Amino acid sequence: MVLDKINMPNDLKTLDTKELQELSDEIRKVIIKKVNTTGGHFGPNLGIVEATVAMHYVFNCPKDKIVFDVSHQCYPHKILTGRKEGFLNPDKYATYTGYTAPEESPCDLFKVGHTSTSVSLAVGVAKARDLTGGKENVIALIGDGSLSGGEAYEGLNNAAELNSNIIIVVNDNDMSIAPNSGGLYRNLKLLRDTKGKAELNFFKSLGFEYLYVEKGNDVEAMIEAFKQVKDSTKPVVLHIKTAKGLGCSMAESHKEIYHYIMPGMADFTEENFAPKAACCLEEEPKDYNTLTADFILKKAKEDKRIIAISPATPGAYGFTEDFREALGSQYTDVGIAEEHAIAYASALAKNGAKPILAVMSSFIQRTYDQLSQDLCLNNSPVTLLIHWGAISGADATHLGVFDIPLISNIPNMVYLAPTSKEEYLKMLEWSVSQDKHPVAIRVPFGNFISNGIKDDTDYSILNKFKVTKIGQDVAIIAAGNFYTLAEKTAKLLEEKYKISPTIVNPRFLTGVDLELLESLKTNHKVVITLEDGIIDGGFGEKITRFFGNSNIKVLNFGAKKEFTDRVPLNELYERYHLTPELITKDIIKTLEGTFIEV
Repeated sequence: MVLDKINMPNDLKTLDTKELQELSDEIRKVIIKKVNTTGGHFGPNLGIVEATVAMHYVFNCPKDKIVFDVSHQCYPHKILTGRKEGFLNPDKYATYTGYTAPEESPCDLFKVGHTSTSVSLAVGVAKARDLTGGKENVIALIGDGSLSGGEAYEGLNNAAELNSNIIIVVNDNDMSIAPNSGGLYRNLKLLRDTKGKAELNFFKSLGFEYLYVEKGNDVEAMIEAFKQVKDSTKPVVLHIKTAKGLGCSMAESHKEIYHYIMPGMADFTEENFAPKAACCLEEEPKDYNTLTADFILKKAKEDKRIIAISPATPGAYGFTEDFREALGSQYTDVGIAEEHAIAYASALAKNGAKPILAVMSSFIQRTYDQLSQDLCLNNSPVTLLIHWGAISGADATHLGVFDIPLISNIPNMVYLAPTSKEEYLKMLEWSVSQDKHPVAIRVPFGNFISNGIKDDTDYSILNKFKVTKIGQDVAIIAAGNFYTLAEKTAKLLEEKYKISPTIVNPRFLTGVDLELLESLKTNHKVVITLEDGIIDGGFGEKITRFFGNSNIKVLNFGAKKEFTDRVPLNELYERYHLTPELITKDIIKTLEGTFIEV
Protein backbone atom coordinates (compact mmCIF):
# COMPACT_ATOMS: atom_id res chain seq x y z
CA MET A 1 0.00 0.00 0.00
CA VAL A 2 1.16 3.51 -0.78
CA LEU A 3 -0.40 4.55 2.52
CA ASP A 4 2.23 2.49 4.33
CA LYS A 5 4.80 5.08 3.24
CA ILE A 6 2.84 8.05 4.55
CA ASN A 7 3.16 9.11 8.16
CA MET A 8 3.18 12.90 7.81
CA PRO A 9 2.32 15.31 4.97
CA ASN A 10 5.93 15.76 3.83
CA ASP A 11 6.00 12.08 2.86
CA LEU A 12 3.58 12.90 0.03
CA LYS A 13 6.15 15.01 -1.77
CA THR A 14 8.15 11.93 -2.77
CA LEU A 15 5.22 10.41 -4.68
CA ASP A 16 4.41 10.77 -8.35
CA THR A 17 0.93 11.50 -9.72
CA LYS A 18 0.08 7.83 -10.22
CA GLU A 19 1.03 7.00 -6.63
CA LEU A 20 -0.97 9.96 -5.33
CA GLN A 21 -4.08 8.66 -7.09
CA GLU A 22 -3.44 5.18 -5.71
CA LEU A 23 -3.07 6.75 -2.27
CA SER A 24 -6.41 8.51 -2.70
CA ASP A 25 -8.11 5.23 -3.60
CA GLU A 26 -6.58 3.57 -0.54
CA ILE A 27 -7.67 6.38 1.79
CA ARG A 28 -11.21 6.14 0.46
CA LYS A 29 -11.31 2.39 1.14
CA VAL A 30 -9.93 2.92 4.64
CA ILE A 31 -12.59 5.52 5.41
CA ILE A 32 -15.38 3.28 4.12
CA LYS A 33 -14.23 0.34 6.26
CA LYS A 34 -13.65 2.38 9.40
CA VAL A 35 -16.81 4.49 9.30
CA ASN A 36 -18.91 1.49 8.35
CA THR A 37 -17.65 -0.08 11.58
CA THR A 38 -17.94 2.86 13.95
CA GLY A 39 -20.40 5.22 12.29
CA GLY A 40 -19.53 8.81 11.45
CA HIS A 41 -19.53 11.39 8.68
CA PHE A 42 -19.37 9.41 5.48
CA GLY A 43 -20.37 11.15 2.25
CA PRO A 44 -18.52 14.45 2.72
CA ASN A 45 -15.24 12.73 3.64
CA LEU A 46 -15.37 10.42 0.63
CA GLY A 47 -15.80 13.41 -1.66
CA ILE A 48 -12.86 15.46 -0.42
CA VAL A 49 -10.09 12.80 -0.55
CA GLU A 50 -8.23 13.92 -3.70
CA ALA A 51 -8.43 17.59 -2.77
CA THR A 52 -6.95 16.82 0.65
CA VAL A 53 -4.12 14.75 -0.81
CA ALA A 54 -3.33 17.52 -3.29
CA MET A 55 -3.52 20.21 -0.62
CA HIS A 56 -0.99 18.45 1.58
CA TYR A 57 1.19 17.72 -1.45
CA VAL A 58 1.41 21.41 -2.40
CA PHE A 59 1.34 23.15 0.98
CA ASN A 60 3.57 22.62 3.99
CA CYS A 61 1.45 21.77 7.02
CA PRO A 62 1.70 22.68 9.87
CA LYS A 63 3.67 25.76 8.76
CA ASP A 64 0.89 26.58 6.30
CA LYS A 65 -2.34 26.81 8.27
CA ILE A 66 -5.41 24.81 7.21
CA VAL A 67 -8.74 25.59 8.88
CA PHE A 68 -11.54 23.08 8.39
CA ASP A 69 -15.20 24.00 8.54
CA VAL A 70 -17.41 21.87 10.80
CA SER A 71 -14.93 18.98 10.39
CA HIS A 72 -17.33 16.99 8.19
CA GLN A 73 -14.43 16.71 5.77
CA CYS A 74 -11.38 16.13 7.96
CA TYR A 75 -10.94 12.33 7.92
CA PRO A 76 -8.51 12.25 4.95
CA HIS A 77 -6.59 15.10 6.59
CA LYS A 78 -6.32 13.11 9.81
CA ILE A 79 -5.04 10.05 7.97
CA LEU A 80 -2.29 12.11 6.34
CA THR A 81 -1.23 13.93 9.50
CA GLY A 82 0.02 11.19 11.77
CA ARG A 83 -3.27 9.55 12.76
CA LYS A 84 -3.72 6.81 10.19
CA GLU A 85 -3.57 4.06 12.82
CA GLY A 86 -6.88 5.36 14.14
CA PHE A 87 -8.36 4.47 10.75
CA LEU A 88 -6.37 1.35 9.90
CA ASN A 89 -6.35 -0.52 13.20
CA PRO A 90 -9.77 -1.54 14.55
CA ASP A 91 -8.33 -1.61 18.07
CA LYS A 92 -7.56 2.10 17.73
CA TYR A 93 -10.73 3.24 15.96
CA ALA A 94 -11.82 5.15 19.08
CA THR A 95 -8.46 6.89 19.55
CA TYR A 96 -9.29 10.07 17.67
CA THR A 97 -12.36 12.24 17.63
CA GLY A 98 -14.28 12.74 14.40
CA TYR A 99 -13.41 16.43 14.42
CA THR A 100 -10.24 18.49 14.17
CA ALA A 101 -8.50 18.58 17.53
CA PRO A 102 -5.26 20.50 18.28
CA GLU A 103 -4.38 18.12 21.11
CA GLU A 104 -4.10 15.34 18.50
CA SER A 105 -1.89 17.07 15.95
CA PRO A 106 -0.15 20.40 15.27
CA CYS A 107 -1.83 20.24 11.86
CA ASP A 108 -5.20 20.89 13.53
CA LEU A 109 -5.47 24.54 14.44
CA PHE A 110 -8.92 24.52 16.07
CA LYS A 111 -11.36 22.16 17.74
CA VAL A 112 -14.38 22.65 15.49
CA GLY A 113 -17.72 20.85 15.21
CA HIS A 114 -20.26 23.56 14.41
CA THR A 115 -20.57 24.98 10.96
CA SER A 116 -19.78 28.11 8.91
CA THR A 117 -16.81 29.17 11.05
CA SER A 118 -13.72 28.36 8.97
CA VAL A 119 -13.50 31.61 7.02
CA SER A 120 -13.85 33.74 10.15
CA LEU A 121 -11.21 31.70 11.92
CA ALA A 122 -8.90 31.80 8.92
CA VAL A 123 -9.26 35.58 8.63
CA GLY A 124 -8.08 35.91 12.22
CA VAL A 125 -5.13 33.59 11.58
CA ALA A 126 -4.18 35.51 8.43
CA LYS A 127 -4.43 38.90 10.11
CA ALA A 128 -2.27 37.72 13.00
CA ARG A 129 0.28 36.46 10.47
CA ASP A 130 0.35 39.87 8.79
CA LEU A 131 0.76 41.65 12.11
CA THR A 132 3.67 39.44 13.14
CA GLY A 133 5.43 39.41 9.76
CA GLY A 134 4.72 35.80 8.85
CA LYS A 135 4.67 34.47 5.29
CA GLU A 136 2.73 31.21 5.57
CA ASN A 137 -0.34 30.36 3.51
CA VAL A 138 -3.70 30.35 5.28
CA ILE A 139 -6.32 28.01 3.81
CA ALA A 140 -9.98 27.77 4.84
CA LEU A 141 -11.90 24.73 3.62
CA ILE A 142 -15.64 25.32 3.51
CA GLY A 143 -18.53 23.67 1.71
CA ASP A 144 -20.92 20.76 2.19
CA GLY A 145 -23.63 23.29 3.04
CA SER A 146 -21.58 25.49 5.35
CA LEU A 147 -21.83 28.53 3.10
CA SER A 148 -25.48 29.07 4.08
CA GLY A 149 -24.56 29.98 7.65
CA GLY A 150 -24.51 33.67 8.47
CA GLU A 151 -20.99 33.61 9.88
CA ALA A 152 -19.69 32.34 6.55
CA TYR A 153 -21.00 35.49 4.84
CA GLU A 154 -19.54 37.69 7.56
CA GLY A 155 -16.18 35.96 7.25
CA LEU A 156 -16.12 36.23 3.46
CA ASN A 157 -16.98 39.91 3.65
CA ASN A 158 -14.06 40.54 6.00
CA ALA A 159 -11.65 38.21 4.17
CA ALA A 160 -12.08 40.08 0.90
CA GLU A 161 -10.54 43.18 2.50
CA LEU A 162 -7.38 41.51 3.82
CA ASN A 163 -5.21 42.47 0.83
CA SER A 164 -2.95 39.53 1.68
CA ASN A 165 -2.81 35.76 1.43
CA ILE A 166 -5.95 33.86 2.32
CA ILE A 167 -7.22 30.94 0.23
CA ILE A 168 -10.88 29.94 0.55
CA VAL A 169 -11.49 26.43 -0.80
CA VAL A 170 -15.19 26.02 -1.57
CA ASN A 171 -15.98 22.32 -1.77
CA ASP A 172 -19.08 22.29 -3.96
CA ASN A 173 -20.69 18.85 -3.92
CA ASP A 174 -24.16 20.17 -4.78
CA MET A 175 -25.39 19.24 -1.30
CA SER A 176 -25.73 20.47 2.22
CA ILE A 177 -26.61 17.81 4.79
CA ALA A 178 -29.94 17.72 2.98
CA PRO A 179 -30.37 19.15 -0.54
CA ASN A 180 -29.21 22.73 -0.96
CA SER A 181 -31.64 25.61 -0.71
CA GLY A 182 -31.12 29.34 -1.15
CA GLY A 183 -30.00 31.90 -3.68
CA LEU A 184 -26.27 31.38 -3.10
CA TYR A 185 -26.56 27.77 -4.17
CA ARG A 186 -28.29 28.80 -7.36
CA ASN A 187 -25.23 30.89 -8.12
CA LEU A 188 -22.94 27.96 -7.36
CA LYS A 189 -24.95 25.86 -9.79
CA LEU A 190 -24.64 28.57 -12.44
CA LEU A 191 -20.88 28.62 -11.90
CA ARG A 192 -20.72 24.83 -12.16
CA ASP A 193 -22.82 24.83 -15.32
CA THR A 194 -20.57 27.46 -16.94
CA LYS A 195 -17.35 25.96 -15.55
CA GLY A 196 -16.78 29.10 -13.53
CA LYS A 197 -17.17 31.52 -16.43
CA ALA A 198 -20.58 33.04 -15.62
CA GLU A 199 -20.50 36.81 -15.33
CA LEU A 200 -22.72 36.61 -12.25
CA ASN A 201 -20.22 35.44 -9.63
CA PHE A 202 -20.91 35.88 -5.93
CA PHE A 203 -17.26 35.64 -4.93
CA LYS A 204 -15.98 38.09 -7.53
CA SER A 205 -18.66 40.54 -6.47
CA LEU A 206 -17.04 40.62 -3.03
CA GLY A 207 -13.61 41.26 -4.52
CA PHE A 208 -12.01 37.82 -4.47
CA GLU A 209 -9.73 36.41 -7.11
CA TYR A 210 -11.53 33.32 -8.38
CA LEU A 211 -10.50 29.95 -9.82
CA TYR A 212 -12.86 27.12 -10.73
CA VAL A 213 -11.82 23.45 -10.87
CA GLU A 214 -14.21 21.12 -12.70
CA LYS A 215 -12.35 17.96 -11.66
CA GLY A 216 -12.23 18.28 -7.90
CA ASN A 217 -11.78 14.52 -7.55
CA ASP A 218 -8.73 14.44 -9.81
CA VAL A 219 -5.44 14.67 -7.92
CA GLU A 220 -3.48 16.09 -10.84
CA ALA A 221 -6.06 18.83 -11.49
CA MET A 222 -6.17 19.74 -7.82
CA ILE A 223 -2.38 19.89 -7.54
CA GLU A 224 -2.24 22.30 -10.45
CA ALA A 225 -4.98 24.45 -8.91
CA PHE A 226 -3.32 24.61 -5.52
CA LYS A 227 -0.01 25.54 -7.13
CA GLN A 228 -1.75 28.44 -8.88
CA VAL A 229 -3.10 29.89 -5.65
CA LYS A 230 -0.20 29.07 -3.35
CA ASP A 231 1.54 32.19 -2.00
CA SER A 232 -1.15 34.41 -3.46
CA THR A 233 -0.84 37.97 -2.23
CA LYS A 234 -4.59 38.59 -2.50
CA PRO A 235 -7.67 36.83 -1.15
CA VAL A 236 -8.67 34.05 -3.52
CA VAL A 237 -11.56 31.58 -3.77
CA LEU A 238 -10.81 28.15 -5.18
CA HIS A 239 -14.17 26.70 -6.20
CA ILE A 240 -13.96 22.94 -6.68
CA LYS A 241 -16.63 20.57 -7.94
CA THR A 242 -16.64 17.23 -6.11
CA ALA A 243 -18.90 14.20 -5.77
CA LYS A 244 -20.29 13.57 -2.30
CA GLY A 245 -20.07 9.92 -1.33
CA LEU A 246 -17.65 9.03 -4.13
CA GLY A 247 -16.56 5.41 -3.94
CA CYS A 248 -19.70 4.02 -2.32
CA SER A 249 -22.63 3.62 -4.69
CA MET A 250 -25.21 3.87 -1.91
CA ALA A 251 -23.68 7.12 -0.66
CA GLU A 252 -23.63 8.53 -4.17
CA SER A 253 -27.29 7.59 -4.73
CA HIS A 254 -28.59 8.60 -1.29
CA LYS A 255 -26.49 11.62 -0.44
CA GLU A 256 -28.65 12.96 2.38
CA ILE A 257 -29.01 9.68 4.25
CA TYR A 258 -25.30 8.87 3.84
CA HIS A 259 -24.03 12.23 5.06
CA TYR A 260 -23.61 10.57 8.45
CA ILE A 261 -24.07 6.84 8.83
CA MET A 262 -24.59 4.29 11.56
CA PRO A 263 -22.43 1.13 11.59
CA GLY A 264 -23.12 -1.29 8.74
CA MET A 265 -24.87 1.11 6.37
CA ALA A 266 -22.09 1.00 3.77
CA ASP A 267 -22.90 -2.69 3.26
CA PHE A 268 -26.45 -1.92 2.14
CA THR A 269 -27.56 -2.42 -1.45
CA GLU A 270 -30.60 -1.00 -3.19
CA GLU A 271 -32.29 -4.37 -2.68
CA ASN A 272 -31.95 -4.40 1.12
CA PHE A 273 -31.97 -0.67 1.73
CA ALA A 274 -35.21 0.87 2.99
CA PRO A 275 -35.00 4.42 4.35
CA LYS A 276 -37.06 4.87 7.48
CA ALA A 277 -40.60 5.97 6.73
CA ALA A 278 -41.23 9.67 7.19
CA CYS A 279 -44.60 9.18 8.83
CA CYS A 280 -46.94 6.43 9.81
CA LEU A 281 -50.42 7.94 9.86
CA GLU A 282 -52.08 4.55 9.52
CA GLU A 283 -50.12 2.79 12.25
CA GLU A 284 -48.95 3.52 15.77
CA PRO A 285 -45.78 5.70 15.78
CA LYS A 286 -42.74 3.91 17.17
CA ASP A 287 -40.72 6.92 18.31
CA TYR A 288 -40.96 10.65 18.92
CA ASN A 289 -39.76 11.49 15.42
CA THR A 290 -42.63 9.68 13.73
CA LEU A 291 -45.02 10.99 16.37
CA THR A 292 -43.92 14.54 15.54
CA ALA A 293 -44.11 14.03 11.79
CA ASP A 294 -47.59 12.56 12.06
CA PHE A 295 -48.77 15.45 14.22
CA ILE A 296 -47.42 18.10 11.86
CA LEU A 297 -48.85 16.43 8.75
CA LYS A 298 -52.27 16.11 10.34
CA LYS A 299 -52.27 19.72 11.53
CA ALA A 300 -50.99 21.00 8.19
CA LYS A 301 -53.89 19.36 6.37
CA GLU A 302 -56.33 21.01 8.78
CA ASP A 303 -54.70 24.42 8.87
CA LYS A 304 -52.77 26.00 5.97
CA ARG A 305 -51.10 28.36 8.43
CA ILE A 306 -48.99 25.50 9.82
CA ILE A 307 -45.40 25.52 8.53
CA ALA A 308 -42.52 23.25 9.57
CA ILE A 309 -38.98 24.65 9.53
CA SER A 310 -35.60 22.93 9.58
CA PRO A 311 -32.13 24.49 9.62
CA ALA A 312 -30.56 21.88 7.31
CA THR A 313 -30.72 18.81 9.57
CA PRO A 314 -34.16 17.33 8.79
CA GLY A 315 -33.06 13.73 9.18
CA ALA A 316 -32.20 14.28 12.84
CA TYR A 317 -35.86 14.64 13.75
CA GLY A 318 -37.69 12.63 11.11
CA PHE A 319 -38.36 15.30 8.48
CA THR A 320 -37.61 12.86 5.67
CA GLU A 321 -38.06 13.42 1.96
CA ASP A 322 -41.60 12.02 1.91
CA PHE A 323 -42.57 14.26 4.82
CA ARG A 324 -41.16 17.33 3.12
CA GLU A 325 -42.87 16.55 -0.17
CA ALA A 326 -46.19 16.02 1.60
CA LEU A 327 -45.96 19.45 3.23
CA GLY A 328 -44.92 21.24 0.04
CA SER A 329 -45.02 25.00 0.60
CA GLN A 330 -45.75 24.39 4.27
CA TYR A 331 -42.13 23.36 4.79
CA THR A 332 -38.96 25.44 4.70
CA ASP A 333 -35.34 24.33 4.96
CA VAL A 334 -33.44 27.54 5.67
CA GLY A 335 -30.05 25.86 5.28
CA ILE A 336 -27.43 25.82 8.00
CA ALA A 337 -28.70 29.09 9.44
CA GLU A 338 -30.20 28.63 12.88
CA GLU A 339 -30.12 32.35 13.68
CA HIS A 340 -32.15 33.16 10.59
CA ALA A 341 -34.50 30.26 11.38
CA ILE A 342 -35.49 31.79 14.72
CA ALA A 343 -36.06 35.27 13.28
CA TYR A 344 -37.92 33.81 10.29
CA ALA A 345 -40.19 31.79 12.58
CA SER A 346 -40.86 34.82 14.77
CA ALA A 347 -41.91 36.90 11.77
CA LEU A 348 -44.09 34.10 10.43
CA ALA A 349 -45.92 33.96 13.73
CA LYS A 350 -46.30 37.74 13.92
CA ASN A 351 -48.02 37.75 10.55
CA GLY A 352 -50.49 34.99 11.30
CA ALA A 353 -48.72 31.72 10.46
CA LYS A 354 -48.14 28.88 12.92
CA PRO A 355 -44.47 27.91 12.64
CA ILE A 356 -43.01 24.74 14.15
CA LEU A 357 -39.22 24.90 14.16
CA ALA A 358 -37.25 21.74 14.94
CA VAL A 359 -33.60 22.10 15.94
CA MET A 360 -31.00 20.07 17.79
CA SER A 361 -29.99 21.10 21.30
CA SER A 362 -26.36 21.57 20.35
CA PHE A 363 -27.27 23.90 17.48
CA ILE A 364 -29.78 26.06 19.36
CA GLN A 365 -26.74 27.49 21.16
CA ARG A 366 -26.00 29.56 18.06
CA THR A 367 -29.24 31.52 18.41
CA TYR A 368 -29.24 33.19 21.82
CA ASP A 369 -29.62 36.74 20.56
CA GLN A 370 -32.39 35.77 18.16
CA LEU A 371 -34.20 33.82 20.88
CA SER A 372 -34.00 36.81 23.18
CA GLN A 373 -34.52 39.74 20.80
CA ASP A 374 -36.32 38.53 17.70
CA LEU A 375 -38.50 35.93 19.39
CA CYS A 376 -39.10 36.48 23.10
CA LEU A 377 -38.90 40.27 23.25
CA ASN A 378 -41.57 40.27 20.55
CA ASN A 379 -43.48 37.48 22.30
CA SER A 380 -44.13 35.64 19.02
CA PRO A 381 -46.13 32.39 19.41
CA VAL A 382 -43.62 30.03 17.79
CA THR A 383 -43.31 26.33 18.63
CA LEU A 384 -39.69 25.23 19.04
CA LEU A 385 -38.91 21.52 19.20
CA ILE A 386 -35.55 20.95 20.88
CA HIS A 387 -34.15 17.54 19.96
CA TRP A 388 -31.32 15.50 21.48
CA GLY A 389 -31.27 17.50 24.71
CA ALA A 390 -29.61 15.14 27.17
CA ILE A 391 -26.40 14.10 28.85
CA SER A 392 -24.67 11.82 26.34
CA GLY A 393 -21.41 10.29 25.26
CA ALA A 394 -21.13 12.74 22.34
CA ASP A 395 -17.97 14.57 21.40
CA ALA A 396 -17.22 17.96 22.92
CA THR A 397 -18.66 19.90 19.98
CA HIS A 398 -22.11 18.27 19.98
CA LEU A 399 -23.19 18.15 23.61
CA GLY A 400 -26.91 18.53 24.32
CA VAL A 401 -26.65 19.67 27.95
CA PHE A 402 -26.71 23.46 27.67
CA ASP A 403 -30.20 24.16 26.32
CA ILE A 404 -32.07 24.35 29.64
CA PRO A 405 -30.00 27.24 31.10
CA LEU A 406 -29.93 28.94 27.70
CA ILE A 407 -33.65 28.79 26.92
CA SER A 408 -35.35 28.68 30.29
CA ASN A 409 -34.01 32.00 31.59
CA ILE A 410 -35.28 34.26 28.78
CA PRO A 411 -38.38 36.32 29.68
CA ASN A 412 -41.67 35.35 27.94
CA MET A 413 -40.38 31.92 26.94
CA VAL A 414 -42.25 28.81 28.07
CA TYR A 415 -39.99 25.74 28.09
CA LEU A 416 -41.75 22.40 28.56
CA ALA A 417 -40.32 18.97 29.37
CA PRO A 418 -42.74 16.09 28.67
CA THR A 419 -42.24 12.69 30.25
CA SER A 420 -44.42 10.65 27.90
CA LYS A 421 -46.08 10.47 24.51
CA GLU A 422 -49.35 11.70 26.00
CA GLU A 423 -47.80 14.78 27.57
CA TYR A 424 -45.80 15.55 24.45
CA LEU A 425 -48.86 15.50 22.21
CA LYS A 426 -50.89 17.63 24.61
CA MET A 427 -48.06 20.17 24.81
CA LEU A 428 -47.84 20.27 21.02
CA GLU A 429 -51.58 20.78 20.70
CA TRP A 430 -51.56 23.61 23.22
CA SER A 431 -48.49 25.31 21.78
CA VAL A 432 -49.79 25.35 18.21
CA SER A 433 -53.24 26.55 19.24
CA GLN A 434 -52.22 29.36 21.63
CA ASP A 435 -51.08 32.85 20.63
CA LYS A 436 -49.63 34.32 23.81
CA HIS A 437 -46.15 32.82 24.24
CA PRO A 438 -43.12 31.48 22.41
CA VAL A 439 -43.06 27.82 23.48
CA ALA A 440 -40.13 25.40 23.40
CA ILE A 441 -40.64 21.68 23.99
CA ARG A 442 -37.72 19.47 24.94
CA VAL A 443 -38.53 16.42 22.84
CA PRO A 444 -37.91 13.33 25.01
CA PHE A 445 -34.58 11.70 24.26
CA GLY A 446 -34.18 7.95 24.09
CA ASN A 447 -36.85 5.35 24.74
CA PHE A 448 -40.39 6.03 23.54
CA ILE A 449 -42.63 6.16 26.62
CA SER A 450 -46.41 5.85 26.54
CA ASN A 451 -48.13 5.62 29.89
CA GLY A 452 -51.62 5.28 28.45
CA ILE A 453 -52.93 8.06 30.70
CA LYS A 454 -54.64 10.93 28.95
CA ASP A 455 -53.06 14.28 29.75
CA ASP A 456 -55.82 16.74 30.61
CA THR A 457 -53.51 19.52 31.74
CA ASP A 458 -54.36 23.12 30.88
CA TYR A 459 -50.91 24.37 29.94
CA SER A 460 -52.15 27.93 29.63
CA ILE A 461 -51.94 27.98 33.45
CA LEU A 462 -48.19 28.39 33.54
CA ASN A 463 -45.74 26.78 35.93
CA LYS A 464 -48.13 24.32 37.58
CA PHE A 465 -46.30 21.18 38.63
CA LYS A 466 -47.95 17.77 38.93
CA VAL A 467 -47.60 15.58 42.01
CA THR A 468 -47.65 12.00 40.73
CA LYS A 469 -46.94 10.30 44.05
CA ILE A 470 -47.74 11.69 47.49
CA GLY A 471 -45.22 10.95 50.22
CA GLN A 472 -43.26 12.64 52.94
CA ASP A 473 -39.75 13.50 54.15
CA VAL A 474 -38.20 13.38 50.66
CA ALA A 475 -39.53 15.02 47.50
CA ILE A 476 -38.12 14.18 44.09
CA ILE A 477 -38.75 16.79 41.38
CA ALA A 478 -37.72 15.18 38.10
CA ALA A 479 -37.89 16.95 34.74
CA GLY A 480 -38.47 15.30 31.37
CA ASN A 481 -36.09 12.50 30.52
CA PHE A 482 -35.24 11.84 34.17
CA TYR A 483 -38.77 11.19 35.40
CA THR A 484 -38.21 7.42 35.16
CA LEU A 485 -35.01 7.87 37.20
CA ALA A 486 -37.18 9.45 39.92
CA GLU A 487 -39.50 6.43 39.91
CA LYS A 488 -36.57 4.01 40.22
CA THR A 489 -35.03 6.06 43.03
CA ALA A 490 -38.35 6.22 44.89
CA LYS A 491 -38.72 2.46 44.63
CA LEU A 492 -35.24 1.94 46.06
CA LEU A 493 -35.91 4.34 48.95
CA GLU A 494 -39.06 2.45 49.82
CA GLU A 495 -37.57 -1.01 49.55
CA LYS A 496 -34.32 -0.31 51.34
CA TYR A 497 -35.10 2.50 53.78
CA LYS A 498 -38.91 2.43 54.15
CA ILE A 499 -39.05 6.03 52.95
CA SER A 500 -42.07 6.88 50.81
CA PRO A 501 -41.02 9.96 48.81
CA THR A 502 -43.16 12.45 46.96
CA ILE A 503 -42.59 12.50 43.20
CA VAL A 504 -43.22 15.68 41.23
CA ASN A 505 -43.32 16.03 37.44
CA PRO A 506 -42.66 19.77 36.91
CA ARG A 507 -43.34 19.84 33.14
CA PHE A 508 -42.35 23.55 33.09
CA LEU A 509 -38.63 24.41 33.04
CA THR A 510 -39.08 28.18 32.90
CA GLY A 511 -40.71 28.75 36.27
CA VAL A 512 -41.67 27.21 39.62
CA ASP A 513 -44.96 26.27 41.21
CA LEU A 514 -44.83 28.49 44.29
CA GLU A 515 -47.92 26.99 45.91
CA LEU A 516 -46.74 23.41 45.52
CA LEU A 517 -43.21 24.13 46.71
CA GLU A 518 -44.57 25.97 49.75
CA SER A 519 -46.72 22.94 50.59
CA LEU A 520 -43.65 20.68 50.65
CA LYS A 521 -42.31 22.57 53.65
CA THR A 522 -44.91 21.04 55.94
CA ASN A 523 -43.74 17.43 55.90
CA HIS A 524 -40.52 17.23 53.86
CA LYS A 525 -36.91 17.52 54.94
CA VAL A 526 -35.08 17.01 51.66
CA VAL A 527 -35.97 18.02 48.11
CA ILE A 528 -33.94 16.71 45.19
CA THR A 529 -34.08 17.82 41.58
CA LEU A 530 -33.18 15.74 38.54
CA GLU A 531 -32.49 17.28 35.13
CA ASP A 532 -30.86 15.86 32.01
CA GLY A 533 -28.47 18.76 31.48
CA ILE A 534 -26.02 20.98 33.32
CA ILE A 535 -26.98 22.12 36.81
CA ASP A 536 -25.41 25.58 36.62
CA GLY A 537 -28.16 28.02 35.66
CA GLY A 538 -30.56 25.15 35.11
CA PHE A 539 -33.97 24.12 36.39
CA GLY A 540 -32.87 22.73 39.75
CA GLU A 541 -31.27 25.96 40.86
CA LYS A 542 -34.68 27.65 40.61
CA ILE A 543 -35.94 25.18 43.21
CA THR A 544 -32.87 25.72 45.38
CA ARG A 545 -33.41 29.46 45.29
CA PHE A 546 -37.00 29.06 46.49
CA PHE A 547 -35.99 26.97 49.52
CA GLY A 548 -32.91 29.06 50.28
CA ASN A 549 -34.33 30.74 53.39
CA SER A 550 -36.07 27.63 54.75
CA ASN A 551 -35.01 24.51 56.64
CA ILE A 552 -35.48 22.35 53.57
CA LYS A 553 -32.27 20.87 52.22
CA VAL A 554 -32.02 20.73 48.42
CA LEU A 555 -29.82 18.51 46.26
CA ASN A 556 -29.50 19.27 42.55
CA PHE A 557 -28.60 16.34 40.30
CA GLY A 558 -27.49 16.80 36.71
CA ALA A 559 -24.31 17.38 34.72
CA LYS A 560 -21.35 19.42 35.87
CA LYS A 561 -20.39 22.51 33.89
CA GLU A 562 -17.74 20.93 31.70
CA PHE A 563 -17.00 19.91 28.14
CA THR A 564 -16.96 16.13 27.98
CA ASP A 565 -15.57 14.36 24.94
CA ARG A 566 -16.86 10.89 24.04
CA VAL A 567 -17.11 9.83 27.68
CA PRO A 568 -19.33 6.73 27.98
CA LEU A 569 -22.78 7.60 29.31
CA ASN A 570 -22.59 5.13 32.20
CA GLU A 571 -19.35 6.76 33.30
CA LEU A 572 -20.98 10.19 33.24
CA TYR A 573 -23.94 8.94 35.25
CA GLU A 574 -21.53 7.62 37.87
CA ARG A 575 -19.59 10.87 37.87
CA TYR A 576 -22.74 12.93 38.37
CA HIS A 577 -24.39 10.51 40.83
CA LEU A 578 -27.25 9.91 38.41
CA THR A 579 -28.10 6.36 39.39
CA PRO A 580 -30.82 5.33 41.85
CA GLU A 581 -28.19 3.88 44.17
CA LEU A 582 -25.99 6.97 44.28
CA ILE A 583 -28.94 9.37 44.53
CA THR A 584 -30.36 7.32 47.39
CA LYS A 585 -27.01 7.30 49.15
CA ASP A 586 -26.79 11.10 48.90
CA ILE A 587 -30.34 11.48 50.21
CA ILE A 588 -29.69 9.29 53.24
CA LYS A 589 -26.43 11.09 53.94
CA THR A 590 -28.29 14.41 53.79
CA LEU A 591 -30.89 13.15 56.24
CA GLU A 592 -27.97 12.64 58.67
CA GLY A 593 -28.86 9.21 59.90
CA THR A 594 -32.54 9.82 60.57
CA PHE A 595 -33.27 6.64 58.63
CA ILE A 596 -31.32 3.41 58.93
CA GLU A 597 -30.97 0.57 56.48
CA VAL A 598 -33.30 -2.36 57.15
